[in-house]
Amino acid sequence: MSLEVDLEEVEFVTETKLTIRGSRRRTTVPKAIVDRLRLRNAGKVRWILFKDGRILVSKVR
Repeated sequence: MSLEVDLEEVEFVTETKLTIRGSRRRTTVPKAIVDRLRLRNAGKVRWILFKDGRILVSKVR
């Protein structure tokens, strides 16, 4: 499976660290993404895991 990305359509790319402590898992969403998607406390994001290990994260509307 291939996911092609047109770099002309990419607005922001970054990496963040994942924190796992016991059953608690946390990741930090960069401020630029929170602001651009207008994410709020208790808002939802959808995680899609592909068989090849790629992950797509998107805002649930």
